[in-house]
Amino acid sequence: MVDLGILLAFIPAAVLIVITPGPDTVYNLTESLREGSTAGMFAALGTATGILVHTAAAVLGLATLLRTSATAYQLVKYIGAAYLVYLGVQTLRNDEEFDIETTLGGDDRSYVESYKEAAAINISNPKVAMFVLAFFPQFIPSSANATVLMSILGVAYAVVSIVYFAGVALLADRVRSLLVDSDLTQRAIQYGSGSVLLGFGLKLALEKRPTT
Repeated sequence: MVDLGILLAFIPAAVLIVITPGPDTVYNLTESLREGSTAGMFAALGTATGILVHTAAAVLGLATLLRTSATAYQLVKYIGAAYLVYLGVQTLRNDEEFDIETTLGGDDRSYVESYKEAAAINISNPKVAMFVLAFFPQFIPSSANATVLMSILGVAYAVVSIVYFAGVALLADRVRSLLVDSDLTQRAIQYGSGSVLLGFGLKLALEKRPTT
């Protein structure tokens, strides 16, 4: 049985981390505006899947490899950075995909694609792995079963992420219908989202590996 006090301490901290803007938030918001709330929900599930993958990696010791091996960290970092840059460029280039008026039915892209891309963004970000490895153990007492508790905290963190990103998706979907008649606003969101994703990719590529 998990100590309720641990969860009560962990969840508020997890909420503060989740609501901090990052590539996951930008992608979820972009998909919700472009394809609707359902796509945003699938993106939220993709992000949660990535969190569970990082949790499993931490439990199996793979995340430790990223912390101790500069080569492994650099490899994953550049893969993640390249993917973010790719998504940013695609968003900037594909005007038709971001034509909100023609995508109100949500049929232009598979929702599975939203899920897969969101999962890939999260999984290919070594900073998430390092975060899980550094953050979760702070809530694990020395007397606890670290493997079990780490897994439970990972699930809790994934659930918090789903709830938050689902809220983002629903809010974005409400705003979405108001943007149909404004090409200028649509393009501003498109270029803004693409530029931010591109910026996150470049920022990730240039960041140094944490020393702790």
